[in-house]
Amino acid sequence: MTGPLYNVLFLCTGNSARSIMAEAILNHKGKGRFHAYSAGSHPSGKVRPEAITQLALAGIATEGLRSKSWDEFAAPDAPPIHFIFTVCDNAANEVCPIWPGHPMTAHWGIPDPAAVRGTPEEIARAFGDAFSILDRRIGLLLALPQATLEGLAAQRELDSIGRQ
Repeated sequence: MTGPLYNVLFLCTGNSARSIMAEAILNHKGKGRFHAYSAGSHPSGKVRPEAITQLALAGIATEGLRSKSWDEFAAPDAPPIHFIFTVCDNAANEVCPIWPGHPMTAHWGIPDPAAVRGTPEEIARAFGDAFSILDRRIGLLLALPQATLEGLAAQRELDSIGRQ
């Protein structure tokens, strides 16, 4: 695939489930066009095993996934970020660091599967639902023509994708 490589940062509070799954999905499906990262405002320090299970079921690599702080991506030596997506309402409402380069930001609110209490089947269904929503939204992002991505990166108008 030709064209620029866009760096995308998925943010959540704990960086243990939704943002981790989004990072892995985009790195798997957008290889060569996108490089995804994830982070949290208050990282839990661990990746939920249910998130790893969902990724494995989809044939998506899980090596190297870890819960990390968004401070890593606000540092001067961090990779330049073009797009930031918050995937939980808490992170969307928090005061974020000033991101180098002022990337385009959008909110993709997704219910927190890690907050679900119930049977193992109910918890697995919540993680599956979150995975499906992320997969669909990332598919929409990947379907955008290169010229549109370039315009969005420049104009910071990606909110409409999060409403799909």
